[in-house]
Amino acid sequence: MRLDRLLANLGVCSRSECRNLLRAGRIGVNGAVRARPDTDIPENAEITLDGKRLDTRLTRHLMLYKPAGILTAAEDARQKTVMDLLPPMYRHLGCMPVGRLDKDTTGLLLLTTDGEMNHRLLSPKRHVDKVYLAHVDGALDENDVKAVAVGIDLGDFVSLPAKLEIVSPDTGRLTLREGKFHQVKRMFAALGKPVTQLHRCAFGPLRLDEALLPGAFRELTGEETAALYRAADMEK
Repeated sequence: MRLDRLLANLGVCSRSECRNLLRAGRIGVNGAVRARPDTDIPENAEITLDGKRLDTRLTRHLMLYKPAGILTAAEDARQKTVMDLLPPMYRHLGCMPVGRLDKDTTGLLLLTTDGEMNHRLLSPKRHVDKVYLAHVDGALDENDVKAVAVGIDLGDFVSLPAKLEIVSPDTGRLTLREGKFHQVKRMFAALGKPVTQLHRCAFGPLRLDEALLPGAFRELTGEETAALYRAADMEK
């Protein structure tokens, strides 16, 4: 990638500002001062600004605590999206949500720049667990647990066998291995107990970091990233 484009994508400076930094001798690549914005930067090159090394990783994985009222989309002309909660750098790097949460659903949302991993984690063949805490209008009972374990006929498809744990009479923890449009809400509605509040606690090997506040995010640790690649059957 060109040096000026890389620095712009990382949010260090604009491409025009990059030229000024280069003329001033403030940018180095692998220990040498560079003066050309079209310098082709090899992978894992060491880039410095005023002698300080920059984080030039192009592959990023994020955990976001999605708040209610925000769309899970790359962009929208009228409404705020999860990408608006992140610094512009992540959009420039091509970071995208893995699947989606409804506008009023809160909790763990994974975002990544790795398109192949994104695709694999969402593939029905992978059976990646998603865990939701659902508050419902009504009282859950063992008949609901059994119905979820068998699979619920939703008209256009029958849900795969899933696990429902009753946390309290009006709250259940649902673990399922698919994620079709409005599926969780449709399942509880089919049981006659519509969802009043929905929160995703976990996605595959990841659990929502309790230190995150709604709207906040952090990059995944090395261990978390490795676990995700294993869940996607990808070696890294």
